[in-house]
Amino acid sequence: MRFRPSRSLLALLLTPVFVVSAFVTPRGVAAQEKGVSLSLQYRPGQKTTLIVLPIAGANGDSIARVISRDLDFSDRFTMVSTSSAPTVNGPLNYALFTKLGVDGIVQATLLPSGWVRVALHDVGLKNVRNTKDFPLPSPALSAGWRLAVHGVSDGIEEWITGARGIAQTRIAFTRGGRVWTTDSDGANVTAVTPSGMSPQWLPSGRGIVYSVLDGVRNPIMFTDLATGAQRVLVSAQGVEHTTPVVSPDGRTIVYARGSDTGTDLYQQPLEGGAARRITVGRGRASAQASFSPDGQRLAFMSDRSGHPEVYISDLDGTNTELLTAAAFGDRDYRAGPDWSPDGRLVAFQSRNGGTFQIMTINLRDQSVKQVTNDGRNDDPSWAPDSRHLVFTSTRSGTRQLWIVDIETGRTRQLTFGPETRLSAWSPRLLAQ
Repeated sequence: MRFRPSRSLLALLLTPVFVVSAFVTPRGVAAQEKGVSLSLQYRPGQKTTLIVLPIAGANGDSIARVISRDLDFSDRFTMVSTSSAPTVNGPLNYALFTKLGVDGIVQATLLPSGWVRVALHDVGLKNVRNTKDFPLPSPALSAGWRLAVHGVSDGIEEWITGARGIAQTRIAFTRGGRVWTTDSDGANVTAVTPSGMSPQWLPSGRGIVYSVLDGVRNPIMFTDLATGAQRVLVSAQGVEHTTPVVSPDGRTIVYARGSDTGTDLYQQPLEGGAARRITVGRGRASAQASFSPDGQRLAFMSDRSGHPEVYISDLDGTNTELLTAAAFGDRDYRAGPDWSPDGRLVAFQSRNGGTFQIMTINLRDQSVKQVTNDGRNDDPSWAPDSRHLVFTSTRSGTRQLWIVDIETGRTRQLTFGPETRLSAWSPRLLAQ
């Protein structure tokens, strides 16, 4: 059986890798060896305190606000309000910031070229730790300009943690029978298709695939987000095509095809070609596929045992295993799997006591963790950092998108307004 080494072996294998490589930067390791007192360093379970200084010039306030919010939403930092910053004229008074409990200072300057120069100060060491000039495209405050500012935030996070942040991403979702996208902070909500549901991103982030239930040919569609061009990928009279997903190499799509003989998973080249059947349900339903990070396996929902559960199999449908066994309770409905980008976890929705909650299952030891407990929650989708999930929840009274940090449990509402569901988190994007 795959993915089932003993718990004790897992503990031995996982613990040293987690502590050293994920949260201690190479610079931090070197400094520890020299016995230097460190300040600006991210450690598990501890938040580094940062402040973004006011930025002079046109739209400086907007830049400072976006960066401060992005760093807060990363759930790795405690942010001191920019409005609490002391007046700075000349060199920084590090002793004053120490009294404020600040570990790091983000100081940005708008350049005549339209770029922004960003310096990260280490308060404990009383020096500039990093500095870099970032381009900001015109026009200011446009979608591309905001995406570039999010990239500045991710760069700052990478300086401190060694890993790039997730601010420079977007989330696609379904609202009113159309596909929309929003920035990771909930701004820039934009309709990108005239109809459709169940969007999934290409690995490049340049486009999305999605299904259209028009009652006739029910196609799987592709939309290029840069040009708006649309293309039919799959279509057949009287057949339903739903829940498409794109392989990590961007070459293959897998989707569910429903007919009188049941609903099964099929795969075919993204650029066109013959479809190949993956599952044989014999009247049962298999759908909602999610690729493993290496593209060699699938997680999917199937009711072949009499009720919906999550299974995993090889890409050709062989070596199928029941992933969500009933060992963790009497829950009889599990669906909507999404495989984390680091390959460790599968998130899914499970009916608990009559309502749905978001769960994760560890693929190494099958341990299950309940992530949500307020309202009905479903449709989980991982962020590129394998730490944050976007999901649909009724906790505010209507179906809206929420984001949860699975390490701290902190949540925030992403969308507001008309009901929204079926979300998909993009890969890290490039500034436009």
